[in-house]
Amino acid sequence: GVHEVIVETPDHAATASTLTVEQFKNILLSYRLRMRELKQDKRLRYIAIFKNCGEVAGASLEHPHSQLIALPVVPKRPLEEMAGAQSYYTFKERCIYCDIIRQELLNKSRVVMENSDFVAIEPFAPRFPFETWILPLEHRCSFETTPLEKFSALAELFSTVLKKINSALSFPPYNYMLHTAPLDSSDSAYDHWHFEIIPRLTKVAGFEWGSGFYINPTPPEDAAMYLRE
Repeated sequence: GVHEVIVETPDHAATASTLTVEQFKNILLSYRLRMRELKQDKRLRYIAIFKNCGEVAGASLEHPHSQLIALPVVPKRPLEEMAGAQSYYTFKERCIYCDIIRQELLNKSRVVMENSDFVAIEPFAPRFPFETWILPLEHRCSFETTPLEKFSALAELFSTVLKKINSALSFPPYNYMLHTAPLDSSDSAYDHWHFEIIPRLTKVAGFEWGSGFYINPTPPEDAAMYLRE
């Protein structure tokens, strides 16, 4: 496998709230570039990209950075997510994420913000308070196939959502993760890449580990309203 640390900025004190949209766009483009390069290695099957911000969220380095881990296997969590999405597609003949987007844009109560190409939502059944998803409006299963001209809109929305979270929740530790199709599934009709942002506001303890159920005291409608305002 491959493990890379992506240094996001030369400024040691920078945060998501101080980076410009253009700086954040360069981070996202770095993800795309590294994924496209590593995709050439046929031994690799899945690329995980994630950011741990704050000690509680697992960050071991203070300097702003993200990480990329390329694996020769598809991990358990993406496999489960893909199996659910494939089951829905078999039943409905539609992508579940495209259906989620249509429903959320119609309902609006869980939408944090949107632009011409992307939407940020609080999912209907979030595991954690203020769990936020960022999804492309156009069906696209693999992040690395996203056209370059879409990245300005993605960076603007993504960085604004992080600024909202920092402002509303007083700079909480957080993780974000890219969910994307395996490297050999670039034309999947049921995978739909997206980022998940998880502020670390609650603790996962015995009940969650023992049951797989999560206790979330914040309704997603309230979280979305709070972030919008």
